[in-house]
Amino acid sequence: MTEIKLEERIAVALAKLILDPSAPPARHIAVGAASPMPAAACWLVKKQGNPVRLSLLHKRSGNPFTEGTRELFDLTGQGRIDLFFLGGGQIDGSANLNLVGTGEWPGMGVRFPGSFGSAFMYFMTPRTILFREEHTPRVFVEKVDNISAPGVSPPGVFRRGTAQALVTGRCVFRFHPDRARFSLESVHPGETVESVRDATGFAFDVAGDVPFTPDPTPEELALLRGPICDEMMETYPEFCTRVFGRKQAA
Repeated sequence: MTEIKLEERIAVALAKLILDPSAPPARHIAVGAASPMPAAACWLVKKQGNPVRLSLLHKRSGNPFTEGTRELFDLTGQGRIDLFFLGGGQIDGSANLNLVGTGEWPGMGVRFPGSFGSAFMYFMTPRTILFREEHTPRVFVEKVDNISAPGVSPPGVFRRGTAQALVTGRCVFRFHPDRARFSLESVHPGETVESVRDATGFAFDVAGDVPFTPDPTPEELALLRGPICDEMMETYPEFCTRVFGRKQAA
């Protein structure tokens, strides 16, 4: 088997979470702008024959959204989006996200892209999978400096769902909203529980022996590097060239 890229490993881990039989079904999945790894995961799920509808906000042609994010928010508010993906400049152990910046409000230390609709999507989507390739203490902090989107809400506050899991460049965490805490589900090959702890600013639970994140199968890699790359090339040409070694046709 050829070398497995970290982005491929993350995409396959995301795909397995999408198909998690213990989670509510994901019939309609939305992917926000500039999210090639979740997009690859969603295409993998679809190319494997699963009956899912994909709405890719960043898709350049054939995009069902003619008015951009307004339609995405309308669908989500109506309960017609089952699964979304979010990241953050900072993420803490209660699954709070910071997309504003570091330091006291308004976060003028290191500036992040901005909250945009993250809080709305986090509250109104039944399932949210968090992802962030960089796994360092500056990203995964004990407590985010500013909360763009809260991981859990007080009793009486309406929200349809919370985070299901967090996939990083080192491991997969499962989120437990009942106690607002992550547990370590698997570590990527080359990592250990100790190396993950050293790279994580928040505490997390460990139950028994933690397995390795499964390698992508040859069939999964063939789909990613072939038909899925074809689907993604127009929208994410740099990603496809860097990860899959494909160049956009002149």
